[in-house]
Amino acid sequence: MERSGEYGTVAKSFHWVTAALVGAQFIVGWIMPGLRHITRPEGLISLHFSLGVAILAVTAARLLWRLALGAPALEAGLPKWQRQAAQALHMALYVLLFALVFSGWAYASSHGFAVTLFGLMTVPAIFANGSGIGQAIGELHSALTWILLAAVGLHIAAALAHSLIWRDGVMSRMLPRVG
Repeated sequence: MERSGEYGTVAKSFHWVTAALVGAQFIVGWIMPGLRHITRPEGLISLHFSLGVAILAVTAARLLWRLALGAPALEAGLPKWQRQAAQALHMALYVLLFALVFSGWAYASSHGFAVTLFGLMTVPAIFANGSGIGQAIGELHSALTWILLAAVGLHIAAALAHSLIWRDGVMSRMLPRVG
């Protein structure tokens, strides 16, 4: 039996898998070498591409799940500004995840690199090798990364505020049930 206003097991799983993938992607993206001076994506770069494809798949499935089933109603006592902020931030997170994946995919394509999912499948290029827009897309990808990092930080700060300051039970909506 689900608690009132709580996300279901599938939605919680999507959330935490997304969080793990994005966390891993930030780490890999931070320590991997740049694409400008390589001829073949290997190691961390290949892993970065694969994590991006996995993030795309999980985010698309998560969004479809949410559109099909909806999200639980927010707590009735939440101030209007918190409701609006939560909705805006969730929308921004979805948009940023998709924009980051597609900009990274386009950037890799413009360098002629095959983007694969852990070597199991290759996704088609979305820009031609040598496309003049590649550099601009790479800069966009970098900027979006920092914007996503800020949005994730805000999301975590809000969750902690609900848990530690306001103690209103909002954070428990997405936590696994214990006991």
